[in-house]
Amino acid sequence: MGEQKKKIERVTDKMRAITISREYGSGGGEIAARMAQRLNWHLFDHEAVERVARRLDITQEEAEEHDENESSFGTRILESFSAIQPVMSASPLPQLLHIDPRVYHEALKRIIEQVVSEGHVVIVGRGTQMMLAKRRDVLHVRVEAPLDQRITYVTRREKLNREEAKARIHDKDGGRERSLLAQYRHSPNNPQLYDLIVNTGTISLDRTVDLIVLALTGKAERLDLPLEQLGPGAEMTPYPGPLHDFSVAPNEMQGK
Repeated sequence: MGEQKKKIERVTDKMRAITISREYGSGGGEIAARMAQRLNWHLFDHEAVERVARRLDITQEEAEEHDENESSFGTRILESFSAIQPVMSASPLPQLLHIDPRVYHEALKRIIEQVVSEGHVVIVGRGTQMMLAKRRDVLHVRVEAPLDQRITYVTRREKLNREEAKARIHDKDGGRERSLLAQYRHSPNNPQLYDLIVNTGTISLDRTVDLIVLALTGKAERLDLPLEQLGPGAEMTPYPGPLHDFSVAPNEMQGK
């Protein structure tokens, strides 16, 4: 077992990062933590908020307002209205935060680039499947699960009832999707953004970690190949003869 681990370490040493995109409640954050522990890599999750806050000299609460979140259209209208016209009320609305999203995401991008340059890091979310899309030395993973199972996960982890858990899932997934759409014009549900997509509704969290290790090793092994030697057709030879549609004999059709 020790020799196998050493072999994986040798093969994957050239890989700089793994990005974990996840549906809320699918266990993606927990998988990232286990993945980092398995590989002895750095886990980069909430640290993103802390480092952006320090870089922009703002509070963590202000940074969290923009962390994997983009205001809905209705919220942006309210923010604009409150910025223009003071609210005259006995119980005024709380002070809304006005940090330019472009400034926040530029700071986040610089931090992510620095973290990846240091290497061997597991990054949770933050649009990194797009931010690092052109880097061949990064593995991109998507973790999903059926909604009902995600509701169960959130009720257990966060001690919410099922309606509260469902609302939280809707809020978190919606913010993440709006954020990626606003920054990169892509939905996180686009399968073309990932090297591996795993459904934790049927595959356990530990087995998912095993699959990610396997995918990481497979991508690392082909890292030095030229692009034209990649893809499903690169190792295939032509069919031995002309292609024909499969025909069904008339007596077989009658038997049905």
